[in-house]
Amino acid sequence: MNPIYTQAKFINSSPHLKNTPADQGKEIAFAGRSNAGKSSAINTLTRQNALARTSKTPGRTQMLNFFEINTERRFVDLPGYGYAKVPIDVKQEWHKLMETYLTHRKSLCAIILVMDVRHPLTEFDWQMIEWCKHTDLPLHILLTKADKLTYGAAKNTLLQVQKALTDIDIPLTMQLFSALKKTGIDEVHEALDQLFGRETELVEEQLQAD
Repeated sequence: MNPIYTQAKFINSSPHLKNTPADQGKEIAFAGRSNAGKSSAINTLTRQNALARTSKTPGRTQMLNFFEINTERRFVDLPGYGYAKVPIDVKQEWHKLMETYLTHRKSLCAIILVMDVRHPLTEFDWQMIEWCKHTDLPLHILLTKADKLTYGAAKNTLLQVQKALTDIDIPLTMQLFSALKKTGIDEVHEALDQLFGRETELVEEQLQAD
């Protein structure tokens, strides 16, 4: 496990780009439907129970939530989209916020797309995939809640998603993940290391040296 991610801390939440951290360094954004398990994934990856807010009510993430990994690296939890029982005008505001962030944030270097393994490749998922393809942004897919299926069924879904995305010409990786069973954590950390780049490895080496 990469120890750098366990040092993550909450910075701030913002309903627009004005009050966000300085647009420098590198950010990896977590996207997904409002019940796909984004916040749970962030908490599991950082070994913190309440870093990102979780709720049994889909759609609690209504703003851009920033988490500092180190001085030059951040996670961003994007607003969930889909099942949230909120007025359509609110959903439109969330969508506008995400579109603005994805279009204008220069420090954004990759997307972690979180999908429920039982319901992969929804319309929203395809929109995010196509957006990454259009902007040539690296993408790592987490098929979450893998504990809800047998290993064979979960693995079969992974293979089906891989096949469906064969022609997507961007840096693309994917895996099974379970926040409940704590499976797939090391694999995600390896993917994050690659997405953030060599700088993260150097910081980790310094941490270990100290």
